[in-house]
Amino acid sequence: MSACYVAPLRDMRFVMEEWLDAEAFWRQIPEWSDIDATTARMVLEEAGRFVSEQLAPLNASGDLEGCQFVDGEVRMPRGFKAAYRAYVDGGWPTLSASAGHGGQDLPQLLEVALHEMLAAANHAWLMSPGLTHGASVCLQTHGSEKLKADYLPKIASGEWLTTMCLTEPQAGSDLSLLRTTAIPDELSEGYRITGSKIFISGGDHDLTDNIVHLVLARLPDAPPGTRGLSMFLVPKWRPHSGVAIRNGVHCEGIEKKMGLKASPTCTMRFEDALGWRVGEPHRGLAAMFVMMNAARLQVAMQGLGHAESAWQRATIYARERVQMRAPGLEAKTQGASPISLHPAIRRTLMDLRCVVEGERLIGYWIGQWLDIAARHPDEAKRAEADRFAALLTPVAKAFFTANGFLGASSALQVFGGYGYIHEYGIEQTVRDSRVSLLYEGTNEIQSIDLLVRKVIGDGGGKLRALLAHIRAEAAEHANAAPDLPQVAAQLETLCADAWHTTAAIIEESARDVELPYRVADDYLAMIGWLLLAYAWARSLRLAAPKADEEDFYRQKVATARYFFDYRLAEFTHRRRLVDAGIHADLPFIGATAGTS
Repeated sequence: MSACYVAPLRDMRFVMEEWLDAEAFWRQIPEWSDIDATTARMVLEEAGRFVSEQLAPLNASGDLEGCQFVDGEVRMPRGFKAAYRAYVDGGWPTLSASAGHGGQDLPQLLEVALHEMLAAANHAWLMSPGLTHGASVCLQTHGSEKLKADYLPKIASGEWLTTMCLTEPQAGSDLSLLRTTAIPDELSEGYRITGSKIFISGGDHDLTDNIVHLVLARLPDAPPGTRGLSMFLVPKWRPHSGVAIRNGVHCEGIEKKMGLKASPTCTMRFEDALGWRVGEPHRGLAAMFVMMNAARLQVAMQGLGHAESAWQRATIYARERVQMRAPGLEAKTQGASPISLHPAIRRTLMDLRCVVEGERLIGYWIGQWLDIAARHPDEAKRAEADRFAALLTPVAKAFFTANGFLGASSALQVFGGYGYIHEYGIEQTVRDSRVSLLYEGTNEIQSIDLLVRKVIGDGGGKLRALLAHIRAEAAEHANAAPDLPQVAAQLETLCADAWHTTAAIIEESARDVELPYRVADDYLAMIGWLLLAYAWARSLRLAAPKADEEDFYRQKVATARYFFDYRLAEFTHRRRLVDAGIHADLPFIGATAGTS
């Protein structure tokens, strides 16, 4: 069962072709006018074939073998380099890259779907090439013409891989504490970078001949704090008199980790390494955020990929595993039943399905917002899309990854004791999924970003626009077939409750500065469940008229109804926790100095 992942192509098509109607948008963009549903299907099918044939079979073996650190160099597990070469030869790194730099210039929506498949099939393998898209966008946006000419084609094509070097031992998530320095080098017209970085995914490996590091460091005249950070491009091998020579970039070792054992997490030392500035002096964080924001949506899709993989494994096992006779079937069957017929297991599998298929809708929706923000001919539409993407990205990163880990744990329970054994694959998913809650900004940081910056920071304007979007869906239900008006009423109530709670936070936080920080996690989860309600309401409206035509739509309707009957209660649970945080202080028991 270790390589059982199959890309959910039918559901992906439903999201793109019906829920998003992506083809209608593509027709509005001159460079995408020839992309249609058939083209998208071909891309998805080829991606599904690649991950199933090349990556999924390496997932378990890579986990057992792990990465090796030998004589200061990292060696990847068997098969990883060949799979990466197949990935590059297939053109997958260039999928949404700019045509001007050797890319295929396809919509980011397709890139989002690709990353879901890559993560579901082999998350550890994905970690090294996962930053290619973000690095390309960062260089394209902030790099000099020379840097773009020298590095962007090789990065965009996948010939060279990249890293993002932010944190340091004393800094963690507090980038204001970074100490790495950058001293101007007049001879090379570059900078000499010196310092140490930790937790660098793919900091060293043997997948490509060169690795390009994007490093945050301080210039000699840098002001304190994050306002003094600049970004630098520092290659492992740098040009010198027409040949490449080794730069002062050294991997000090790789971490022994809970999961993702086939992905090298490196401690990197930069010792008088030659680099070149990307963007304006002391504006490195703004440049890095271009890369980080792209990475955060990718990490969200990792959470979805974990949940999808876990659901597939659990579903297959539950249909095959025979144990006891299911309640209610005594008079209909003889002997034991597949555990998929037992109520407790059915609940678990339906809970997983609701989250997996609902998050796919939201994740792809964000991908389309990014495409609209980048390409729509109407400036107002571009601005609106950019606001939606900014609001939704931290929700997706935190909500999807939390559900990916919880979903994998729930799926393991389906296997009983076998789930704890490596050969069944699910225990690896549990371990591998946990880190996604931590990197690219911990989920707590995402929650603070959402509530403090994105909601309170603009007086709730972005949230009001989102609620208006959801209410527009409710209006579509109001005069529709049988049980859809009830869903409309539920959506209206959810929107009213979400705004009432948000308004209370905005008002009370003016008197209690700690308030938004203590309720942020529950607030983000509340918004996450609201988004799933919107996603499933729209799915129900689209699928219900076709339920008699195809089993796919019947299952979609049944899952939507299950969501509103069972899982929607999670919204109320989270809202009550937020309300508790509004009206009650958080004690310091055992947490600070002064305790006994």
